[in-house]
Amino acid sequence: MAHTVEEKKRLLNRVRRIMGQVAAIEKALDQESGCSDVLHNISACRGAMDALMAEVIEGHIRFHILDKSATDEQTDAADDLVSALRTYLK
Repeated sequence: MAHTVEEKKRLLNRVRRIMGQVAAIEKALDQESGCSDVLHNISACRGAMDALMAEVIEGHIRFHILDKSATDEQTDAADDLVSALRTYLK
């Protein structure tokens, strides 16, 4: 899924941050924190998951849907799609 070593490191770092956020949710629940604290933690985790999904989808579009001979028009359309997805996943 990661197409370069740099992308792999970036994706793994995102996953590790998400794991930390999930641990924070578990801790908040275990300590019987207030609803607003738990909801805030869940929201942060959800945002991180959406950002991870957007990055993976973008990589998929750029490396598996567009081929090496993509026209400028196709590349612009892919850019528009990625932008729309990122907006939707915010």
